[in-house]
Amino acid sequence: MKNQVSFKVKSKFINKYKNGYPLIDKSAILNIDTKMREGSIINLVDEKGQFIARGYYGKQNKGIGWVLTRKKQEDINLEFFKKKLIIALNKRTKFFQDPSTTAFRVFNGEGDGIGGLIIEYFDGYYVIHWYSKGVYKFRDEVINSLKKIVEFKGIYQKKRFSEDGKYIEQDDFIMGERAATPLIVKENGVNLAIYLNEGAMVGVFLDQREVRKRVRDQYSKNKSVLNTFSYTGVFSIFAALGGAKTTTSVDLANRSLPKTIEQFNINYIDAKTQEIIVEDVFKYFKYALRKELKFDFVILDPPSFATSKNFKFSAEKDYKNLLKQAILITEDNGTILASTNCSSFNMDKFKEFIHEAFKESCVEYKILEEHTLPPDFKTMEEFKEGNYLKVVFVRKMP
Repeated sequence: MKNQVSFKVKSKFINKYKNGYPLIDKSAILNIDTKMREGSIINLVDEKGQFIARGYYGKQNKGIGWVLTRKKQEDINLEFFKKKLIIALNKRTKFFQDPSTTAFRVFNGEGDGIGGLIIEYFDGYYVIHWYSKGVYKFRDEVINSLKKIVEFKGIYQKKRFSEDGKYIEQDDFIMGERAATPLIVKENGVNLAIYLNEGAMVGVFLDQREVRKRVRDQYSKNKSVLNTFSYTGVFSIFAALGGAKTTTSVDLANRSLPKTIEQFNINYIDAKTQEIIVEDVFKYFKYALRKELKFDFVILDPPSFATSKNFKFSAEKDYKNLLKQAILITEDNGTILASTNCSSFNMDKFKEFIHEAFKESCVEYKILEEHTLPPDFKTMEEFKEGNYLKVVFVRKMP
């Protein structure tokens, strides 16, 4: 095993770590060595030196590392990673057996026992996401374990830990054969165009899979649909396939136009019959209000943070006001899909935002259904912030 360093846990945090909390928070530690190398093995001990847990040092968001085991005799080695991967893959057996869905998550960080490590599957290709320099130090152990236990067409990686927040990797390919560009995968029978070697994102967020199915099967038939912050337009594809009367996709990024057209085309939908707008969503809301446009179904799925030329958006601070704008352009008896991936507040707080938005708009509402992460995005009860996705379908009452 690599050289180990002991971190003394403050007394008030000891039970928290004994009970399974996985994130090593610097505020919980008495003796942080700021010169430590990322990837170093950490033993968490109490103030008397008694063992609590073992993990690794790696800066990620608010943490300085992740707990990997509470077994004093367990080494962090090739066999450790292999065992964790086998357990995780076995839990996704039903996904591998479903030909209608060929894109899903096979390893979900701390939920599967290794914080900072995400692995996704795309029709025979595996994409490894490294979220800190620390976990990347175990690159060989993870890749060697993966290639021993799965059959694969190819393996790619995404380094998500650059100092300045920019994605600088030139080639994400590791081994096997290179994927087609784009790679066409399926989600509940719908075709999706995926790009495994074009930066940090591949073209679809897999955590919304079950929500998109509901959009297609339950909420779109004969409806006018507005999809805001539409990215590559996948919600719009599901709405159109669900029988939407019209779809309007709005996103500020220039790439959203060709990417959305492509998603329509591979599903045999004429993109010319749909509206795709490259525009700041906040400006579009004002335009729609000015033109007295209204929609039967509004999809509101902004990033946790967004910046445009004239506005900075934070989900925690601004979601309520954004929702109030959406309410104004939603038809009576229409539906709003309110969604956020912000981990700094929970579902109860999110529903407070929804309640306040409707109350301040003097509009009655009814919550129709709620969603969090799908089962392949495994989470743990001891780390509630890991279950970050919050989706609420809301009916605007007349």
